[in-house]
Amino acid sequence: MPSYRASPGFFEVPHAAVYTLMTVTVLASGFCFIQAGGPAAPAELLYRYGGMYATAIARHEYWRLVAYGFLHVNFVHLTMNMLCLVLWGAHLERRVGPAYFLIIYLCAMVFGAVIGNGIHSTPYLTVGASGATSGILGALLCLWILGKLEVGFDFFAINIGLNIAFALGNSRIDWGVHLGGFAAGLIVCALLDLVEKANAYLLRCKFPEAVKVNLALLACVMTLWVWSGPAKAIAAGASEWGPVIMIAVACCAVVKLVDLALSMKKGLAIVVTALAGLNAAAVMLCGWALAFYCLPHLPIGYIPLDIFLVIFCPNPILISGLAAIGVAALTLYLCAKEISRGIEDVGFVATSLRAERSRRHGL
Repeated sequence: MPSYRASPGFFEVPHAAVYTLMTVTVLASGFCFIQAGGPAAPAELLYRYGGMYATAIARHEYWRLVAYGFLHVNFVHLTMNMLCLVLWGAHLERRVGPAYFLIIYLCAMVFGAVIGNGIHSTPYLTVGASGATSGILGALLCLWILGKLEVGFDFFAINIGLNIAFALGNSRIDWGVHLGGFAAGLIVCALLDLVEKANAYLLRCKFPEAVKVNLALLACVMTLWVWSGPAKAIAAGASEWGPVIMIAVACCAVVKLVDLALSMKKGLAIVVTALAGLNAAAVMLCGWALAFYCLPHLPIGYIPLDIFLVIFCPNPILISGLAAIGVAALTLYLCAKEISRGIEDVGFVATSLRAERSRRHGL
């Protein structure tokens, strides 16, 4: 069967994940601009709020691998990266869906920082979403090479050419992050295509995007929790690979359970309701992990989190409980259509999800 192809137009209308990333990035960068009192942020402020620097990985400050991508030097820097996010991200999200789009974006952001850090031989400070947006362009090129994206070669010639020309005119651009993000986007997209092909033999149903996004977010939360103080202490007894094995086994088990549930009548409603409960449990686990950093462990060095902990630590159970209830309610609200569809299901929804899986071959 022919695979789905994106529209051949040069421009595409953005979707939910692109808007969400834009909002978070603009708010984070805007907060720095407000703190600086102008349309630019000084290096000292960017460093405090998450800029990537030479010894960050050596000091185990892994949160900077993500935080740096939401900060920008000035308003022009922010505008250029958000323009790239809209122009390229809209095409990619439409083609692969919000879950895989977010995975590609974050992987490009992280690996762009890692590769850029390895290339630098002198002290540096890097901020910006350029590595992540370059990853989007790399993923689009991967889909085009695989014959699964219907855009002309001029799309890549113009976009890559303009970026190279802009970079040559600005000596402050971090080429390592750009190239690392681009390569990561291309490779991760190819790996996701292989995963989808394997899923045709391992899974019965094609997961709805709402379910897929929720599972991806839960996997991220689980990873952060396992590597936090209390959970890492539990897993450390086995081996150095204990946390990695724990995450992999748990993720595979949850995905298969969701697959089996979706294949049943009214399974979609059951899955969404269960995810609402898991989201609430994840918030409570995050509350437990954050409580580990309460007094006498304060401060931890990241100012926004330190400020939050000052508010959180006096009443961790109450705040975590209220947040968990709110997240569960928000999940049910956002997935109201899926719940309604699942409740009214007499077998057709499960059948359609199984049929959709059998029609898909790769991304």
